[in-house]
Amino acid sequence: MRMYGVALSVNACLRAKTRADVAWIVSTNGLEAADRSDAVALTPGGGRIGSLLSGVLDGSLTDLASRHTSTGRVVEIQVTETESLIAGLPNGGSARCVLIPASELPTDLWPMLLSREAICLVSSTHDDVILRTDLYSSNNISEADLDVAELFNKGVSTCTELANRIVTILWPVTKLVIAGEGPIVDALRNGARLLGWQVAADSRVQTATGLMVGLTKIDCAVIMGHDVESSSRSLAAALESQVGYIGALGSRKMQENRADWLAYRGVTDLTRVHGPAGLAIGAKTPAEIGISILAEAIAVQKGLRDLE
Repeated sequence: MRMYGVALSVNACLRAKTRADVAWIVSTNGLEAADRSDAVALTPGGGRIGSLLSGVLDGSLTDLASRHTSTGRVVEIQVTETESLIAGLPNGGSARCVLIPASELPTDLWPMLLSREAICLVSSTHDDVILRTDLYSSNNISEADLDVAELFNKGVSTCTELANRIVTILWPVTKLVIAGEGPIVDALRNGARLLGWQVAADSRVQTATGLMVGLTKIDCAVIMGHDVESSSRSLAAALESQVGYIGALGSRKMQENRADWLAYRGVTDLTRVHGPAGLAIGAKTPAEIGISILAEAIAVQKGLRDLE
């Protein structure tokens, strides 16, 4: 699970004054490459949110976290061939990880992660003990060292060691939530994954509306379906979120019926809704429709709202 995914649980622990340790990978040797935005949160009693390297590191990290040290540190974990096979990894090896009490990280980190902002953590170390961690974002990255700023401005999640410092950069990934099912959903899913986006799709109203919760301006939602009530409920949930792009499929008559359904329930501002969704490229097939919608979503993300 990405660091953005564990932020809500960690933030809740901190509010409740419950200990939580957070771990992520700095580097690996012999193990397959890991997503440097992945993290795991560990709570007393063996609780765990997230996982690292298919879970092969989680047991060792849980044992280390149970020692309840007051400072963060960089730990080296050895992974045997047998452990790798059980986890579905091709080889054994080792991994260097940060393991740090969440309370030792900057307090502004968690609200920023919940808002899905790009962030940079610079942890100063001595003999693998983390002395302090500084937090940067797009607003103040110019105050960081040139090497750190250059890494951040690449726009890629990474973690690297630079002369007694661990630089952890986290860039959020766009989420695409689709309320519906069918060939167009498949086309959207395939196209979005080529873009590196996360995709979640469900035709069930209760699940689809739940998926809308927590979406931010970098995310996208696409609503489809022939049932006015169910698709309108999903559309209402999207409008309640901060999602940056909302696309609604269906004929203009369907758009009007949804607007009437929403208006009857007090929702009248539909300026954020792009419907019928997709750029006017004469799309006919599911693949073409999927491409036209994703192109429109990208245009909206880039601020090209008037693109036709």
